[in-house]
Amino acid sequence: MQKLFWIDPINQLYQLQIQAEQVRPFGDGHIHKTYLIDRGNEKWILQQFNQQVFKYPERISHNHKILLDQIKQEALPFKLPLPIPNLQGALFSLVDGYYFRLSPFVAGKCVNEVASPHQAYLAAKAFAEFILAGIHIPASSFQESIPGFHDLELRYQQLNQALHATDRKVEGELEALVGFYLHQRKLVEEYNFWKQRLPLRMTHSDTKINNLIYANDFSKVNAVIDLDTIMAGYVYYDFGDLVRTVACTEGESSQNWENIKVDKAKYEALLQGFREVGEGIFTEEEMQSLPFGGQMMTCIMGFRFLADYLNGNVYYTIHYEKQNLHRAKNQMVLLKALQDM
Repeated sequence: MQKLFWIDPINQLYQLQIQAEQVRPFGDGHIHKTYLIDRGNEKWILQQFNQQVFKYPERISHNHKILLDQIKQEALPFKLPLPIPNLQGALFSLVDGYYFRLSPFVAGKCVNEVASPHQAYLAAKAFAEFILAGIHIPASSFQESIPGFHDLELRYQQLNQALHATDRKVEGELEALVGFYLHQRKLVEEYNFWKQRLPLRMTHSDTKINNLIYANDFSKVNAVIDLDTIMAGYVYYDFGDLVRTVACTEGESSQNWENIKVDKAKYEALLQGFREVGEGIFTEEEMQSLPFGGQMMTCIMGFRFLADYLNGNVYYTIHYEKQNLHRAKNQMVLLKALQDM
């Protein structure tokens, strides 16, 4: 294997003796370059950090240090593979202008789709337990790693801005989609209603199913991973993104419009997982807000996909010209199904 440019500096920064043949690309993530370092009895994950997506690595480092200092990992039912400090005590290491970080390796299975309501239940329980683990930490302690990430009103404004600036002809299918999403102003108003009433918590903020590591037999969750989006948020953010990605019968790029429905068994399993963990700890209003989360997170992604299409497909990776338009339509169908429940 060709010698990687970062091996010698990383060896010095972490007092290791990594050889090129002990390194291989790992996982199917699209954000960071990820490597598994396998020395037999010792394994680590090394990531070359993507500063195009996360423009404020110092904020992520700040948030991770809070977790390292204030969460008792031994009390958690799963692992949080947070970055290992280098010899200077920093969580990021700068090598030739690139940021790297080293984390513990956790064995198990990552999946992109949930195969059963039980797997959905375990996922919801784990993400709710993650929120619970940081409930004693003032949410104001955390910095925004992606400003405005789940701000529904901001995303609504961005859609309007894209509509007024677009070079595309707004007609036919596009006109219908624009009309549908502009009529979601009521959801924006409900978002502002909950914003006035709910406490901010530490949230994961990106609760896709592949951000968990299950045990090989799917009897439990071994780890909650991809902790870059940890920020102050609302409990329904994390529940809602699970609903959007787990309880839908089709993936977000599917064009099988007639097959896009809510899997009610998985939806109920997600609710059960969050309610079991949060009962008596999350406020009654937080528990009441959970169903709104599924609608809100689906709507916000519809806003973002449609705005990106109007802007000329500048943010999301696409494989054909209308993919973001079709993703927005996909989310519209799912949102209608959630609103009809």
